[in-house]
Amino acid sequence: MSEAVERESMEYDVVIVGAGPSGLATAIRLKQLEQETGKEIAVCVIEKGAEVGAHILSGAVLEPRALNELIPDWKEKGAPLDTPAKEDHFLFLTETRSFRLPTPPQMNNHGNYIISLGNLCRWLGEQAEAMGVEIYPGFAAAEILYHEDGSVKGVATGDMGRLKDGSEGPMFQVGMELHAKQTVFSEGCRGHLGKLLMEKFDLRKDAEVQTYGIGIKELWEIDPAKSEPGKIMHTTGWPMDTKTYGGSFMYHLEGNQVSIGFVIGLDYENPHLFPYMEFQRFKHHPAVKKVLEGGKRISYGARALNEGGFQSIPKLTFPGGCLVGCEAGFLNVPKIKGTHTAMKSGMTAAEALFEALTGEGEAPREITAYPEALKKTWVWDELYTVRNIRPSFKWGFWPAFFYSAIDTVLFRGKAPWTISHHGPDHKSLKPADQCPKIDYPKPDGVISFDRLTNVSFSGTNHEEDQPVHLTLKDASVPVEVNLAQYDEPAQRYCPAGVYEIVREDDGSNPRLQINAQNCVHCKTCDIKDPTQNIHWVVPQGGEGPTYPNM
Repeated sequence: MSEAVERESMEYDVVIVGAGPSGLATAIRLKQLEQETGKEIAVCVIEKGAEVGAHILSGAVLEPRALNELIPDWKEKGAPLDTPAKEDHFLFLTETRSFRLPTPPQMNNHGNYIISLGNLCRWLGEQAEAMGVEIYPGFAAAEILYHEDGSVKGVATGDMGRLKDGSEGPMFQVGMELHAKQTVFSEGCRGHLGKLLMEKFDLRKDAEVQTYGIGIKELWEIDPAKSEPGKIMHTTGWPMDTKTYGGSFMYHLEGNQVSIGFVIGLDYENPHLFPYMEFQRFKHHPAVKKVLEGGKRISYGARALNEGGFQSIPKLTFPGGCLVGCEAGFLNVPKIKGTHTAMKSGMTAAEALFEALTGEGEAPREITAYPEALKKTWVWDELYTVRNIRPSFKWGFWPAFFYSAIDTVLFRGKAPWTISHHGPDHKSLKPADQCPKIDYPKPDGVISFDRLTNVSFSGTNHEEDQPVHLTLKDASVPVEVNLAQYDEPAQRYCPAGVYEIVREDDGSNPRLQINAQNCVHCKTCDIKDPTQNIHWVVPQGGEGPTYPNM
Protein backbone atom coordinates (compact mmCIF):
# COMPACT_ATOMS: atom_id res chain seq x y z
CA MET A 1 0.00 0.00 0.00
CA SER A 2 2.80 2.40 0.87
CA GLU A 3 4.38 2.03 -2.58
CA ALA A 4 1.91 4.59 -3.93
CA VAL A 5 3.61 7.27 -1.83
CA GLU A 6 7.30 7.90 -2.37
CA ARG A 7 9.28 7.09 0.74
CA GLU A 8 12.29 8.99 1.96
CA SER A 9 15.47 6.99 2.41
CA MET A 10 18.61 7.08 4.53
CA GLU A 11 21.93 5.43 3.72
CA TYR A 12 24.17 3.54 6.17
CA ASP A 13 26.98 1.07 6.02
CA VAL A 14 25.16 -1.27 8.42
CA VAL A 15 21.50 -1.26 9.47
CA ILE A 16 20.62 -3.48 12.45
CA VAL A 17 17.02 -4.59 12.94
CA GLY A 18 16.29 -5.03 16.64
CA ALA A 19 17.90 -3.50 19.74
CA GLY A 20 18.27 -6.70 21.74
CA PRO A 21 21.54 -8.08 23.14
CA SER A 22 22.82 -9.38 19.81
CA GLY A 23 21.92 -6.29 17.79
CA LEU A 24 23.42 -3.89 20.31
CA ALA A 25 26.55 -6.04 20.69
CA THR A 26 26.93 -5.92 16.90
CA ALA A 27 26.64 -2.14 16.89
CA ILE A 28 29.04 -1.62 19.79
CA ARG A 29 31.68 -3.93 18.32
CA LEU A 30 31.49 -2.14 14.96
CA LYS A 31 32.11 1.20 16.66
CA GLN A 32 34.93 -0.24 18.78
CA LEU A 33 36.65 -1.34 15.56
CA GLU A 34 36.07 2.14 14.14
CA GLN A 35 37.86 3.64 17.14
CA GLU A 36 40.68 1.10 16.94
CA THR A 37 41.37 1.57 13.22
CA GLY A 38 40.21 5.10 12.46
CA LYS A 39 38.07 3.74 9.61
CA GLU A 40 34.58 5.24 9.86
CA ILE A 41 31.46 3.11 9.64
CA ALA A 42 27.89 4.41 9.78
CA VAL A 43 25.66 2.21 11.94
CA CYS A 44 21.92 2.47 12.59
CA VAL A 45 19.73 0.35 14.89
CA ILE A 46 15.94 0.36 14.63
CA GLU A 47 13.72 -1.08 17.36
CA LYS A 48 9.98 -1.75 17.19
CA GLY A 49 9.52 -1.17 20.95
CA ALA A 50 8.72 2.30 22.23
CA GLU A 51 12.13 2.32 23.91
CA VAL A 52 15.15 0.04 23.95
CA GLY A 53 14.29 -2.89 26.23
CA ALA A 54 10.51 -2.42 26.04
CA HIS A 55 9.92 -5.74 24.27
CA ILE A 56 12.76 -7.74 25.85
CA LEU A 57 11.74 -10.60 28.12
CA SER A 58 13.89 -13.25 29.75
CA GLY A 59 14.35 -14.99 33.10
CA ALA A 60 17.15 -13.93 33.37
CA VAL A 61 20.45 -15.25 34.63
CA LEU A 62 23.34 -13.79 32.66
CA GLU A 63 26.60 -15.57 32.04
CA PRO A 64 28.88 -12.52 31.58
CA ARG A 65 31.40 -14.18 29.27
CA ALA A 66 30.49 -12.21 26.15
CA LEU A 67 29.98 -8.98 28.10
CA ASN A 68 33.44 -9.41 29.63
CA GLU A 69 34.88 -9.61 26.11
CA LEU A 70 32.83 -6.73 24.70
CA ILE A 71 33.07 -4.23 27.58
CA PRO A 72 35.67 -5.46 30.10
CA ASP A 73 35.08 -2.47 32.39
CA TRP A 74 31.30 -2.90 32.49
CA LYS A 75 31.26 -2.73 36.27
CA GLU A 76 32.93 0.69 36.31
CA LYS A 77 30.53 1.86 33.61
CA GLY A 78 27.50 0.97 35.73
CA ALA A 79 26.11 -2.11 33.98
CA PRO A 80 22.97 -3.26 35.84
CA LEU A 81 24.43 -6.55 37.08
CA ASP A 82 23.54 -6.08 40.73
CA THR A 83 22.67 -9.58 41.97
CA PRO A 84 25.43 -12.23 41.86
CA ALA A 85 24.12 -15.79 41.73
CA LYS A 86 24.71 -17.45 45.09
CA GLU A 87 22.99 -20.83 45.27
CA ASP A 88 21.29 -23.23 42.88
CA HIS A 89 18.31 -25.43 43.74
CA PHE A 90 16.98 -28.00 41.26
CA LEU A 91 13.70 -29.63 42.34
CA PHE A 92 11.50 -32.41 41.02
CA LEU A 93 7.87 -31.68 41.86
CA THR A 94 4.90 -33.92 42.45
CA GLU A 95 1.53 -32.27 42.97
CA THR A 96 2.12 -31.71 46.68
CA ARG A 97 5.79 -32.47 47.35
CA SER A 98 9.25 -31.50 46.12
CA PHE A 99 12.50 -33.46 45.96
CA ARG A 100 15.86 -31.79 45.55
CA LEU A 101 18.00 -33.30 42.80
CA PRO A 102 21.68 -32.74 42.02
CA THR A 103 22.08 -29.59 39.97
CA PRO A 104 23.08 -30.50 36.38
CA PRO A 105 26.54 -29.13 35.50
CA GLN A 106 25.10 -26.88 32.78
CA MET A 107 22.87 -25.21 35.38
CA ASN A 108 25.67 -24.31 37.78
CA ASN A 109 25.45 -20.52 38.01
CA HIS A 110 28.62 -19.71 39.94
CA GLY A 111 29.97 -16.43 38.54
CA ASN A 112 26.67 -15.47 36.88
CA TYR A 113 24.23 -12.67 37.66
CA ILE A 114 20.46 -12.46 38.06
CA ILE A 115 19.40 -9.48 35.96
CA SER A 116 16.64 -7.67 34.15
CA LEU A 117 17.51 -8.23 30.50
CA GLY A 118 15.46 -5.17 29.54
CA ASN A 119 17.58 -3.00 31.83
CA LEU A 120 20.78 -4.52 30.44
CA CYS A 121 19.63 -3.67 26.92
CA ARG A 122 18.81 -0.11 27.97
CA TRP A 123 22.35 0.20 29.32
CA LEU A 124 23.88 -1.37 26.19
CA GLY A 125 21.86 1.10 24.13
CA GLU A 126 23.39 3.98 26.09
CA GLN A 127 26.90 2.60 25.46
CA ALA A 128 26.17 2.26 21.74
CA GLU A 129 24.79 5.79 21.41
CA ALA A 130 27.78 7.23 23.23
CA MET A 131 29.98 5.64 20.55
CA GLY A 132 28.01 7.19 17.71
CA VAL A 133 25.45 4.52 16.87
CA GLU A 134 22.12 5.97 15.74
CA ILE A 135 19.27 4.17 17.56
CA TYR A 136 15.65 4.73 16.59
CA PRO A 137 13.14 3.10 18.97
CA GLY A 138 9.48 3.09 17.96
CA PHE A 139 10.32 2.23 14.33
CA ALA A 140 9.24 -1.24 13.28
CA ALA A 141 10.94 -2.84 10.28
CA ALA A 142 7.94 -3.96 8.25
CA GLU A 143 9.44 -4.83 4.86
CA ILE A 144 12.66 -6.16 3.38
CA LEU A 145 14.00 -4.19 0.42
CA TYR A 146 15.88 -5.89 -2.41
CA HIS A 147 18.19 -4.85 -5.20
CA GLU A 148 17.37 -5.91 -8.76
CA ASP A 149 19.80 -8.82 -8.43
CA GLY A 150 17.81 -10.16 -5.47
CA SER A 151 20.26 -9.18 -2.74
CA VAL A 152 19.03 -7.37 0.37
CA LYS A 153 19.11 -3.58 0.04
CA GLY A 154 17.79 -2.72 3.49
CA VAL A 155 14.43 -2.43 5.22
CA ALA A 156 11.45 -0.10 5.27
CA THR A 157 9.69 0.93 8.44
CA GLY A 158 5.93 0.53 8.66
CA ASP A 159 3.46 3.23 7.80
CA MET A 160 1.89 5.06 10.73
CA GLY A 161 -1.73 6.15 10.91
CA ARG A 162 -3.40 3.68 8.58
CA LEU A 163 -7.00 2.85 9.44
CA LYS A 164 -8.33 -0.66 9.99
CA ASP A 165 -9.37 -1.01 6.35
CA GLY A 166 -5.86 -0.04 5.21
CA SER A 167 -6.75 3.46 4.09
CA GLU A 168 -4.79 6.53 5.14
CA GLY A 169 -6.08 8.16 8.32
CA PRO A 170 -5.78 11.85 9.25
CA MET A 171 -2.44 11.23 11.04
CA PHE A 172 -0.97 9.09 8.24
CA GLN A 173 2.80 9.04 7.79
CA VAL A 174 4.49 6.88 5.20
CA GLY A 175 7.33 4.64 6.33
CA MET A 176 10.99 5.32 5.66
CA GLU A 177 13.52 3.25 3.76
CA LEU A 178 16.85 2.43 5.38
CA HIS A 179 19.44 1.32 2.85
CA ALA A 180 22.64 -0.44 3.87
CA LYS A 181 25.63 -2.20 2.43
CA GLN A 182 24.79 -4.95 4.93
CA THR A 183 21.61 -5.44 6.98
CA VAL A 184 21.83 -7.38 10.24
CA PHE A 185 18.62 -9.06 11.38
CA SER A 186 18.45 -9.44 15.17
CA GLU A 187 14.70 -9.49 15.78
CA GLY A 188 14.83 -12.28 18.38
CA CYS A 189 13.02 -15.60 18.34
CA ARG A 190 10.78 -16.11 15.27
CA GLY A 191 11.50 -12.69 13.80
CA HIS A 192 8.90 -12.01 11.14
CA LEU A 193 11.45 -10.71 8.62
CA GLY A 194 13.89 -13.49 9.46
CA LYS A 195 11.14 -15.99 8.72
CA LEU A 196 10.73 -14.49 5.24
CA LEU A 197 14.49 -14.47 4.64
CA MET A 198 14.75 -18.15 5.54
CA GLU A 199 12.10 -18.94 2.95
CA LYS A 200 13.50 -16.69 0.21
CA PHE A 201 17.12 -17.81 0.55
CA ASP A 202 16.36 -21.37 1.72
CA LEU A 203 18.52 -20.85 4.80
CA ARG A 204 17.22 -24.05 6.44
CA LYS A 205 18.25 -26.26 3.56
CA ASP A 206 21.01 -27.97 5.56
CA ALA A 207 19.57 -27.48 9.05
CA GLU A 208 16.85 -29.23 11.02
CA VAL A 209 13.59 -27.46 11.79
CA GLN A 210 13.64 -24.96 14.63
CA THR A 211 11.73 -26.03 17.73
CA TYR A 212 10.33 -23.65 20.33
CA GLY A 213 9.02 -23.15 23.82
CA ILE A 214 6.69 -20.57 25.32
CA GLY A 215 8.01 -18.77 28.39
CA ILE A 216 5.50 -17.02 30.66
CA LYS A 217 6.82 -14.77 33.42
CA GLU A 218 5.73 -12.61 36.33
CA LEU A 219 7.76 -10.22 38.45
CA TRP A 220 6.78 -10.18 42.11
CA GLU A 221 7.56 -7.99 45.07
CA ILE A 222 7.69 -10.35 48.05
CA ASP A 223 7.79 -10.16 51.81
CA PRO A 224 11.31 -8.88 52.72
CA ALA A 225 11.61 -11.72 55.24
CA LYS A 226 11.43 -14.21 52.34
CA SER A 227 13.84 -12.39 50.02
CA GLU A 228 17.12 -14.22 49.36
CA PRO A 229 18.97 -12.21 46.67
CA GLY A 230 21.06 -14.53 44.53
CA LYS A 231 18.99 -17.66 45.13
CA ILE A 232 18.09 -19.61 41.98
CA MET A 233 15.47 -22.35 41.83
CA HIS A 234 14.52 -24.47 38.84
CA THR A 235 11.89 -27.19 38.85
CA THR A 236 10.83 -30.03 36.61
CA GLY A 237 7.98 -32.52 36.91
CA TRP A 238 4.51 -31.38 37.99
CA PRO A 239 2.35 -29.88 36.53
CA MET A 240 3.73 -31.36 33.28
CA ASP A 241 3.08 -34.99 32.43
CA THR A 242 6.05 -37.16 31.49
CA LYS A 243 5.48 -36.63 27.75
CA THR A 244 5.47 -32.83 27.85
CA TYR A 245 8.67 -30.81 28.08
CA GLY A 246 8.50 -28.03 30.63
CA GLY A 247 9.87 -26.52 33.81
CA SER A 248 10.03 -23.42 35.95
CA PHE A 249 12.42 -20.81 37.25
CA MET A 250 12.40 -18.59 40.30
CA TYR A 251 15.16 -16.01 40.70
CA HIS A 252 15.57 -13.75 43.75
CA LEU A 253 16.72 -10.22 42.84
CA GLU A 254 17.65 -7.23 44.95
CA GLY A 255 14.84 -5.03 46.26
CA ASN A 256 12.67 -7.92 47.51
CA GLN A 257 11.82 -8.91 43.95
CA VAL A 258 11.38 -12.39 42.54
CA SER A 259 11.30 -13.31 38.87
CA ILE A 260 9.12 -16.39 38.38
CA GLY A 261 8.17 -18.15 35.20
CA PHE A 262 7.29 -21.36 33.41
CA VAL A 263 8.48 -22.69 30.05
CA ILE A 264 6.60 -25.32 28.04
CA GLY A 265 7.90 -26.88 24.84
CA LEU A 266 5.63 -26.05 21.91
CA ASP A 267 5.86 -29.64 20.71
CA TYR A 268 3.13 -30.61 23.18
CA GLU A 269 0.46 -32.98 21.84
CA ASN A 270 -2.76 -32.26 23.73
CA PRO A 271 -4.65 -29.32 22.18
CA HIS A 272 -6.51 -28.87 25.49
CA LEU A 273 -3.26 -27.95 27.24
CA PHE A 274 -3.34 -24.32 28.38
CA PRO A 275 0.22 -23.07 29.00
CA TYR A 276 -0.86 -19.93 30.82
CA MET A 277 -3.06 -21.87 33.22
CA GLU A 278 -0.33 -24.46 33.79
CA PHE A 279 1.84 -21.59 35.05
CA GLN A 280 -0.94 -20.25 37.25
CA ARG A 281 -1.63 -23.57 38.95
CA PHE A 282 2.12 -24.22 39.31
CA LYS A 283 2.34 -21.17 41.59
CA HIS A 284 0.05 -22.91 44.07
CA HIS A 285 2.58 -25.68 44.69
CA PRO A 286 3.63 -25.54 48.37
CA ALA A 287 7.31 -24.98 47.45
CA VAL A 288 6.36 -21.92 45.40
CA LYS A 289 3.31 -20.51 47.14
CA LYS A 290 5.18 -20.09 50.42
CA VAL A 291 7.50 -17.59 48.72
CA LEU A 292 4.74 -15.61 47.02
CA GLU A 293 2.28 -15.39 49.91
CA GLY A 294 2.15 -11.87 51.29
CA GLY A 295 3.65 -10.46 48.09
CA LYS A 296 2.20 -8.89 44.96
CA ARG A 297 2.62 -9.39 41.23
CA ILE A 298 3.96 -6.20 39.64
CA SER A 299 4.61 -7.17 36.01
CA TYR A 300 3.70 -9.86 33.47
CA GLY A 301 4.88 -10.96 30.05
CA ALA A 302 5.48 -13.87 27.68
CA ARG A 303 7.84 -14.74 24.84
CA ALA A 304 8.61 -17.69 22.63
CA LEU A 305 12.16 -19.05 22.73
CA ASN A 306 14.25 -21.20 20.42
CA GLU A 307 14.94 -24.73 21.62
CA GLY A 308 16.43 -26.36 18.51
CA GLY A 309 20.04 -25.64 19.40
CA PHE A 310 22.98 -26.81 17.31
CA GLN A 311 21.02 -28.96 14.85
CA SER A 312 18.68 -26.07 13.99
CA ILE A 313 21.20 -23.30 13.26
CA PRO A 314 20.36 -22.09 9.73
CA LYS A 315 22.71 -20.67 7.13
CA LEU A 316 23.59 -17.32 8.70
CA THR A 317 24.38 -15.20 5.66
CA PHE A 318 22.79 -14.25 2.35
CA PRO A 319 23.54 -11.57 -0.22
CA GLY A 320 23.28 -8.23 1.57
CA GLY A 321 22.84 -9.39 5.16
CA CYS A 322 23.08 -11.88 8.00
CA LEU A 323 21.27 -13.27 11.05
CA VAL A 324 22.50 -12.91 14.63
CA GLY A 325 21.26 -13.86 18.09
CA CYS A 326 17.93 -15.58 18.64
CA GLU A 327 16.93 -14.68 15.09
CA ALA A 328 19.15 -17.65 14.22
CA GLY A 329 18.65 -19.63 17.45
CA PHE A 330 21.72 -19.74 19.68
CA LEU A 331 19.94 -20.54 22.97
CA ASN A 332 21.71 -23.12 25.13
CA VAL A 333 18.61 -24.99 26.35
CA PRO A 334 20.14 -27.13 29.15
CA LYS A 335 21.90 -24.04 30.48
CA ILE A 336 18.67 -22.00 30.04
CA LYS A 337 20.74 -19.11 28.71
CA GLY A 338 21.11 -17.44 25.35
CA THR A 339 22.16 -13.84 26.01
CA HIS A 340 25.88 -14.60 26.09
CA THR A 341 25.76 -16.67 22.90
CA ALA A 342 23.55 -14.10 21.16
CA MET A 343 25.97 -11.29 22.03
CA LYS A 344 28.98 -13.30 20.87
CA SER A 345 27.30 -14.03 17.53
CA GLY A 346 26.74 -10.29 17.05
CA MET A 347 30.32 -9.46 17.99
CA THR A 348 31.64 -12.08 15.57
CA ALA A 349 29.39 -10.79 12.79
CA ALA A 350 30.56 -7.23 13.48
CA GLU A 351 34.21 -8.19 13.05
CA ALA A 352 33.55 -9.91 9.73
CA LEU A 353 31.34 -7.06 8.50
CA PHE A 354 33.85 -4.38 9.47
CA GLU A 355 36.73 -6.12 7.74
CA ALA A 356 34.69 -6.59 4.57
CA LEU A 357 33.22 -3.08 4.45
CA THR A 358 36.38 -1.14 5.30
CA GLY A 359 38.97 -3.30 3.54
CA GLU A 360 40.62 -2.76 0.19
CA GLY A 361 38.54 -3.36 -2.89
CA GLU A 362 34.82 -3.94 -3.22
CA ALA A 363 33.14 -5.77 -0.34
CA PRO A 364 31.56 -9.12 -1.17
CA ARG A 365 27.76 -9.17 -1.24
CA GLU A 366 27.67 -12.08 1.19
CA ILE A 367 29.93 -11.99 4.25
CA THR A 368 30.68 -15.70 4.53
CA ALA A 369 33.60 -14.94 6.86
CA TYR A 370 31.07 -14.47 9.69
CA PRO A 371 29.81 -18.08 10.00
CA GLU A 372 33.33 -19.37 9.34
CA ALA A 373 34.63 -17.29 12.24
CA LEU A 374 31.71 -18.21 14.50
CA LYS A 375 32.50 -21.90 14.10
CA LYS A 376 35.90 -21.21 15.68
CA THR A 377 34.44 -19.53 18.77
CA TRP A 378 33.30 -20.97 22.10
CA VAL A 379 29.67 -20.54 20.97
CA TRP A 380 29.96 -23.41 18.50
CA ASP A 381 31.67 -25.73 20.97
CA GLU A 382 29.17 -24.88 23.72
CA LEU A 383 26.12 -25.61 21.60
CA TYR A 384 27.65 -28.74 20.09
CA THR A 385 28.28 -30.38 23.46
CA VAL A 386 24.63 -30.02 24.57
CA ARG A 387 23.07 -30.77 21.19
CA ASN A 388 21.49 -34.10 22.22
CA ILE A 389 19.79 -33.09 25.45
CA ARG A 390 16.66 -31.26 24.28
CA PRO A 391 15.81 -33.66 21.41
CA SER A 392 16.15 -36.65 23.76
CA PHE A 393 12.98 -35.50 25.52
CA LYS A 394 10.94 -36.78 22.59
CA TRP A 395 11.34 -40.16 24.32
CA GLY A 396 9.63 -38.88 27.49
CA PHE A 397 10.90 -37.32 30.70
CA TRP A 398 12.59 -40.23 32.48
CA PRO A 399 14.40 -41.76 29.47
CA ALA A 400 15.63 -38.26 28.55
CA PHE A 401 16.63 -37.47 32.13
CA PHE A 402 18.85 -40.55 32.38
CA TYR A 403 20.18 -40.19 28.83
CA SER A 404 21.13 -36.56 29.51
CA ALA A 405 23.06 -37.60 32.62
CA ILE A 406 25.00 -40.20 30.59
CA ASP A 407 25.60 -37.78 27.71
CA THR A 408 26.86 -35.10 30.08
CA VAL A 409 28.94 -37.16 32.53
CA LEU A 410 30.16 -40.10 30.46
CA PHE A 411 30.44 -38.63 26.96
CA ARG A 412 30.93 -35.00 28.07
CA GLY A 413 28.87 -33.90 25.07
CA LYS A 414 31.12 -35.71 22.59
CA ALA A 415 28.90 -38.72 21.89
CA PRO A 416 29.53 -40.08 18.36
CA TRP A 417 25.93 -39.43 17.33
CA THR A 418 23.50 -36.53 17.03
CA ILE A 419 19.85 -36.95 17.94
CA SER A 420 17.39 -35.36 15.53
CA HIS A 421 14.35 -33.31 16.47
CA HIS A 422 11.01 -34.97 15.79
CA GLY A 423 9.55 -32.37 13.45
CA PRO A 424 7.99 -28.90 13.45
CA ASP A 425 6.00 -27.97 16.54
CA HIS A 426 2.81 -27.14 14.65
CA LYS A 427 2.51 -30.76 13.50
CA SER A 428 2.65 -32.28 16.99
CA LEU A 429 -0.97 -31.68 18.06
CA LYS A 430 -3.34 -34.64 18.14
CA PRO A 431 -7.07 -34.29 17.39
CA ALA A 432 -8.98 -32.93 20.37
CA ASP A 433 -11.26 -35.96 20.63
CA GLN A 434 -8.21 -38.21 21.11
CA CYS A 435 -6.88 -36.26 24.09
CA PRO A 436 -8.13 -35.82 27.66
CA LYS A 437 -9.54 -32.47 28.65
CA ILE A 438 -7.71 -30.72 31.50
CA ASP A 439 -9.58 -29.20 34.43
CA TYR A 440 -7.77 -26.05 35.53
CA PRO A 441 -8.51 -24.45 38.92
CA LYS A 442 -10.02 -20.98 38.76
CA PRO A 443 -7.43 -18.27 39.56
CA ASP A 444 -7.83 -16.96 43.10
CA GLY A 445 -6.77 -13.38 42.34
CA VAL A 446 -4.04 -13.56 44.99
CA ILE A 447 -1.48 -16.11 43.80
CA SER A 448 -3.00 -16.83 40.39
CA PHE A 449 -4.72 -14.48 37.94
CA ASP A 450 -6.83 -14.54 34.80
CA ARG A 451 -5.11 -13.69 31.52
CA LEU A 452 -6.68 -10.32 30.85
CA THR A 453 -5.87 -9.07 34.34
CA ASN A 454 -2.25 -10.11 33.87
CA VAL A 455 -2.04 -8.52 30.42
CA SER A 456 -2.88 -5.21 32.09
CA PHE A 457 0.42 -5.64 33.99
CA SER A 458 2.43 -5.94 30.75
CA GLY A 459 2.06 -2.32 29.67
CA THR A 460 0.61 -3.52 26.36
CA ASN A 461 -1.00 -0.92 24.13
CA HIS A 462 -2.08 -0.94 20.48
CA GLU A 463 -4.05 1.66 18.58
CA GLU A 464 -7.26 -0.24 17.84
CA ASP A 465 -8.15 1.53 14.59
CA GLN A 466 -5.25 0.11 12.57
CA PRO A 467 -4.89 -2.95 10.35
CA VAL A 468 -4.83 -6.11 12.48
CA HIS A 469 -1.23 -7.33 12.71
CA LEU A 470 -2.27 -10.96 13.29
CA THR A 471 -3.19 -11.92 9.75
CA LEU A 472 -4.97 -15.04 8.48
CA LYS A 473 -4.07 -16.61 5.16
CA ASP A 474 -7.58 -18.15 4.99
CA ALA A 475 -10.34 -16.79 7.24
CA SER A 476 -12.33 -20.04 7.04
CA VAL A 477 -9.61 -22.27 8.51
CA PRO A 478 -9.96 -21.36 12.24
CA VAL A 479 -13.54 -22.71 12.39
CA GLU A 480 -13.62 -25.29 9.62
CA VAL A 481 -10.29 -26.95 10.49
CA ASN A 482 -8.81 -25.77 13.78
CA LEU A 483 -12.05 -25.70 15.76
CA ALA A 484 -13.41 -28.86 14.20
CA GLN A 485 -10.26 -30.94 14.68
CA TYR A 486 -8.36 -29.31 17.57
CA ASP A 487 -10.99 -27.27 19.47
CA GLU A 488 -9.13 -24.18 18.17
CA PRO A 489 -5.98 -24.33 20.34
CA ALA A 490 -5.28 -20.62 19.73
CA GLN A 491 -7.82 -19.99 22.50
CA ARG A 492 -5.33 -21.58 24.89
CA TYR A 493 -1.77 -21.34 23.58
CA CYS A 494 -1.94 -17.54 23.37
CA PRO A 495 -0.81 -16.11 26.76
CA ALA A 496 -2.69 -12.84 26.20
CA GLY A 497 -6.24 -13.88 25.26
CA VAL A 498 -5.92 -12.60 21.70
CA TYR A 499 -7.86 -15.45 20.06
CA GLU A 500 -11.44 -16.14 21.07
CA ILE A 501 -14.19 -18.30 19.60
CA VAL A 502 -17.45 -16.37 19.89
CA ARG A 503 -20.95 -17.70 19.19
CA GLU A 504 -24.55 -16.61 19.12
CA ASP A 505 -26.53 -16.93 22.37
CA ASP A 506 -27.79 -20.35 21.31
CA GLY A 507 -24.22 -21.59 20.62
CA SER A 508 -24.49 -21.40 16.84
CA ASN A 509 -22.33 -19.61 14.27
CA PRO A 510 -18.88 -20.03 15.87
CA ARG A 511 -16.27 -17.59 14.58
CA LEU A 512 -12.78 -16.49 15.53
CA GLN A 513 -12.43 -13.07 17.11
CA ILE A 514 -8.92 -11.59 17.16
CA ASN A 515 -8.29 -9.16 20.03
CA ALA A 516 -5.06 -7.85 18.55
CA GLN A 517 -4.81 -5.02 21.07
CA ASN A 518 -3.92 -7.64 23.75
CA CYS A 519 -0.92 -9.05 21.84
CA VAL A 520 2.36 -9.16 23.80
CA HIS A 521 4.37 -10.08 20.67
CA CYS A 522 5.34 -13.53 21.95
CA LYS A 523 5.00 -15.13 18.45
CA THR A 524 3.47 -18.36 19.81
CA CYS A 525 0.54 -18.20 17.38
CA ASP A 526 2.86 -17.90 14.39
CA ILE A 527 4.66 -21.03 15.60
CA LYS A 528 1.99 -23.34 17.05
CA ASP A 529 -1.01 -22.80 14.76
CA PRO A 530 -1.51 -26.35 13.40
CA THR A 531 -2.41 -25.16 9.91
CA GLN A 532 0.21 -22.37 9.82
CA ASN A 533 -2.62 -20.06 8.86
CA ILE A 534 -1.60 -17.21 11.19
CA HIS A 535 1.09 -14.85 9.94
CA TRP A 536 2.38 -12.34 12.51
CA VAL A 537 3.39 -8.96 11.09
CA VAL A 538 4.45 -5.82 12.94
CA PRO A 539 1.86 -3.33 14.19
CA GLN A 540 2.66 0.38 14.22
CA GLY A 541 6.09 1.15 15.65
CA GLY A 542 6.26 1.71 19.38
CA GLU A 543 3.23 -0.45 20.17
CA GLY A 544 3.02 -3.67 22.11
CA PRO A 545 4.25 -4.39 25.63
CA THR A 546 6.33 -2.03 27.73
CA TYR A 547 8.24 -4.24 30.12
CA PRO A 548 9.77 -2.51 33.16
CA ASN A 549 12.56 -4.48 34.87
CA MET A 550 11.70 -7.64 32.92
